[in-house]
Amino acid sequence: MEKEYVVIGLGRFGGSIVRELNALDMDVMAIDRDEARVNEYSDIATHAVVADTTDEAVMKSLGIRNFDHVIVAIGENIQSSTLTTLILKELGVKKVTAKAQNDYHAKILNKIGADTVVHPERDMGRRIAHNVASASVLDYLELADEHSLVELKASEKMTGQSIIDLDIRAQFGINIIAIKRGKEIVVSPDPSMNIEFGDILIMIGHDNDLNRFEKKIVR
Repeated sequence: MEKEYVVIGLGRFGGSIVRELNALDMDVMAIDRDEARVNEYSDIATHAVVADTTDEAVMKSLGIRNFDHVIVAIGENIQSSTLTTLILKELGVKKVTAKAQNDYHAKILNKIGADTVVHPERDMGRRIAHNVASASVLDYLELADEHSLVELKASEKMTGQSIIDLDIRAQFGINIIAIKRGKEIVVSPDPSMNIEFGDILIMIGHDNDLNRFEKKIVR
């Protein structure tokens, strides 16, 4: 049985989630207070509803507790976002993902039981900053506080050397979890594997260790 989703808040962030879920052939209910926004998604979402999600009676009438995953993507209104998340958890929704406006808002969302808290603007800002700050960083994804996954282009220094020769884990405390080589992806590469020109290393580790590695080996 396919999972059913709800997206509350149809701004840029919430709207993009609705579009992607629709593209993946998922059932998704789109909710917003703004009728114009709801109308925009009436042909994209499985159901598009104008509703005040801070009203518990309204949420009950929508059968919100029967959905598998609710994404609270409310924009500027922290109070509405917080109250909506609280109601969802009190009604027994299985999984709630909520968008945080700032770190203080994130703490509140975590306190009231949000299963996942996301910071799309902050995370995208960090991702772009890492990408523009180094020609070697192709992609950057923050996994948790001070730990990230990065895609790095192998440097000339690395070409021809094996993973074990580079001794990356011992020197820097980071792990190569995969190597992209053309269209091929080698997952959990053998330590004896040689790095070739054009390889892209997918690495995971503490931010400080990743930065040390990039400065010493990659640049």
